[in-house]
This record gives sequence, structure tokens and C-alpha cells, in this order.
Amino acid sequence: MCRNNMSAPLPAIMPAAWKATAAVIFLHGLGDTGHGWTEAFAGIRSSHIKYICPHAPPDEPGIKQAVENIKALSDQEVKNGIPSNRIILGGFSQGGALSLYTALTTQQELTGVTAFRCWFLLRASFPQGPISGAKRDISILQCHRDCDPLVPLVFGSLTVEKLKTLVKPS
Repeated sequence: MCRNNMSAPLPAIMPAAWKATAAVIFLHGLGDTGHGWTEAFAGIRSSHIKYICPHAPPDEPGIKQAVENIKALSDQEVKNGIPSNRIILGGFSQGGALSLYTALTTQQELTGVTAFRCWFLLRASFPQGPISGAKRDISILQCHRDCDPLVPLVFGSLTVEKLKTLVKPS
């Protein structure tokens, strides 16, 4: 992730071919690394987008630190000149769960979040009721398979129901 946690490795980064005017911060699932996703983005990359793929810790105690590290990555891109409304968080499985949680708890107004095959982290302790301000309008793309052997569909369904209470449907 970021160097806030001295044991966390630096993220895998695919720089923009031209001047970066947008960034995608995409997190992997359990058992993968950021390198796997930078390779996947290589075939579909846009020349003005910087792709950042942190290496996420799989353990529960690492979740809060991982969220802070993702926020620090986003803050760094803003310092580098990319407006927060040109940053998308995304992830797969555990990475999707981290992306959703981070997007809904950061102070930045991100453009959106993509969450594939995931669940809502810390669901029971997340604040109840709608999120206020611009964050209520955040764009969210959540996808889930109906025959996923690792993350049951019910986890995706519960996530949708939780999101409906937090953000404005598009």
C-alpha cells in the first residue's frame, strides 16, 4: 500500500502514458497481489490514467490500516495534481470490500467506486442512515456472480441493501 505502515509493500503502479489526469486505485482479492491487476489493466489502459494497485493485507486487523493507506494513496494523487473527482476506487473480492468502505468513509469526493464479488466491511458498526453531502451521490458499480464459490451471492445482496440506505440510487 503506502509507506505509512513500514511493513506494507509499495503498490504496483502503471503510470499514464501521457500526463495523468485521472487515477484508478484498484485492490486485489485474497491470495492475489497488485501485480496481477496491473497486468490485467495493461491491455485496456487509457493513456491519461494512472493505475495504482496496492498489495492488501488479508487479515482483519489490517483492514483499518489498509483503509488509511488507500486514503493516503488518494491524497497523494490529489497532491500530484489529479482532482479527487477524477479518482476511482475499485477492487475484487476483499479489494472490492475495502474500496467500498474507503469510498464511503473518506473525506474526498471521489468520482466513484467499482466493487466486484465483494461484501460490506464492518457492516454492523457502519453509521446508520444516509450519508450526507456530495458523497451521497457517489457512483457505485457493484457486480456479483450468482454461483460464486468463495463469496456467496447473499453477501452481495446484503451489500446492495446496505448501500440503498446510504447513497442515492442512480
